[in-house]
Amino acid sequence: MSNRVHQGHFARKRFGQNFLHDEFIIESIVAAIQPKAEQALVEIGPGLAALTIPVSKCVEHLSVIEIDRDLASRLLENPLLNHKITVIEQDALTYDFNQLYTQHGKSLRVFGNLPYNISTPLMFHLFKFADKIADMHFMLQKEVVTRLVAAPNSKDYGRLSVMAQYYCQIIPVLEVPPTSFKPAPKVDSAVVKLIPYKNKPYIVNDIKILSRLTTEAFNQRRKTIRNSLSNMFTIEQLTELNIDPNLRAENLTVEQYCLLANAWK
Repeated sequence: MSNRVHQGHFARKRFGQNFLHDEFIIESIVAAIQPKAEQALVEIGPGLAALTIPVSKCVEHLSVIEIDRDLASRLLENPLLNHKITVIEQDALTYDFNQLYTQHGKSLRVFGNLPYNISTPLMFHLFKFADKIADMHFMLQKEVVTRLVAAPNSKDYGRLSVMAQYYCQIIPVLEVPPTSFKPAPKVDSAVVKLIPYKNKPYIVNDIKILSRLTTEAFNQRRKTIRNSLSNMFTIEQLTELNIDPNLRAENLTVEQYCLLANAWK
């Protein structure tokens, strides 16, 4: 049997499928999530239900978003799940999470073993709904978790670091070896908890400006900001804001990026 076949399902490369099967890791993730009966839990990419089944035992109802039709059918046919889950057969990258928030009337608790090829754009998509989300627990490529928590002045600090830290408190939970999956990925993984701020440490008037600013700065991260941000700020404007024009993108703090975003006209 191919190592890509697991529980009778052929892992689809285009969906970035790697199925979690390590019981200790599964139990550790569920313990970190701490699902409670009355909560509005949403799983992205339930796959072969490694997390879905143990979480469903703790709650009255669970919503799952699954793009793979075969897996969606399997979930609905599973006798342990079919009376407890709603399967949303859609790409999570295009899903409007306001619908689930309105339906439940309470903040969502989102979790999942995310396909690594969409994990970063998916987090950016979820940040748009941050005020409707209580927390998120995700299995990610370890290097993505490193980037999420990275501090300024490090090579791992980038646009994802700034935007994620603007929206959320970020807590690494545990590291997961490739052997915990079938097929085994070629990279290490890690679980992270993101808690959207109810009161953000820094206020930004227009999030689109912060997004553009971080994109321009980090797209040319080897350049000094006097060059990488030259079409947004003059050297004089940067100096007036007490920001050294000779710094590079990775040297600016989240607070400084927010200051720049609010100063741009």
